[in-house]
Amino acid sequence: MDFRIFTEPQQGATYDDLLAVARATEDLGFDAFFRSDHYLAMGDTDGRPGPTDALITLAALARETSRIRLGTLVCSATFRYPGVLAISAAQIDQMSGGRLELGLGTGWYEAEHQAYGIPFPALGERFEILEEQLAILTGLWGTPEGGRFSYDGDHFTLTDSPALPRPVQDGGVPLIVGGGGPKRTPRLAAQYAAEFNRVFAPIDDIKTQFDRVGAACDAIGRDRSSITLSAGMVACVGRDEAEIARRAAAIGREVDELRENGLAGTPSEVIDKIGRIQEIGAQRLYLQILDLSDLDHLALIASDVVQVVNPAK
Repeated sequence: MDFRIFTEPQQGATYDDLLAVARATEDLGFDAFFRSDHYLAMGDTDGRPGPTDALITLAALARETSRIRLGTLVCSATFRYPGVLAISAAQIDQMSGGRLELGLGTGWYEAEHQAYGIPFPALGERFEILEEQLAILTGLWGTPEGGRFSYDGDHFTLTDSPALPRPVQDGGVPLIVGGGGPKRTPRLAAQYAAEFNRVFAPIDDIKTQFDRVGAACDAIGRDRSSITLSAGMVACVGRDEAEIARRAAAIGREVDELRENGLAGTPSEVIDKIGRIQEIGAQRLYLQILDLSDLDHLALIASDVVQVVNPAK
């Protein structure tokens, strides 16, 4: 099982906060550092000192780390033109030595679009935009060396693009598609994604979506084993009830609710739940860390959870 750290810096974090977590992620043996792509805080916080841009953050971390994978869960298709996104992602991939992964979704948080003057079309149109962006990214990165790429869509048109710069990774930056939609989401994942991700859902619901993605792969003749399946949950681990309660309070959550919906409890409890997640086919797990100042939390998860689940790593 791959274990990845997943942060939500729009809730209130500086680049230095993210750098500290990314360095701990690397030093403690986790596989990757991911962050959300949001411009406005959610819930009972004003998000001060304010949002940081996901791609700028990853570009900086590309030079500050050497081993871990870096990525987004997920970039909103409404935020960036696909040609510009392809250039930015390819450059970050070069800067990191081929360690970037890119999650891409429709976008959902209307308030952040309103706050920063970003158009927010209806859901159906956002799905159309996402599909065209996926086609353009894979098309640009799949263009042979010296070739040209053109695309004529309803939302984007590219004419005679040199498809530069080129990512380091063969085939381009791996794309991640996720979500709970029953039809379009599995189809897009099967057609374009290296990984399908489902976060913040009950285990039975995650399995249902994994099965849909598998069926979508079958429908287009893709080998099911060629797409990585991943899940994600908020983490709140403690050695005893007092430590669990302290960490839950720090992120404004209730222990019982976290035990039900997240990866919460003692290390042995969390390991048991991870086993159930593995049984439904998940190969990768994103641990959402909401208190970025609590690096001891990461150390505990690394030593008492990850090293037990993956003793040979």
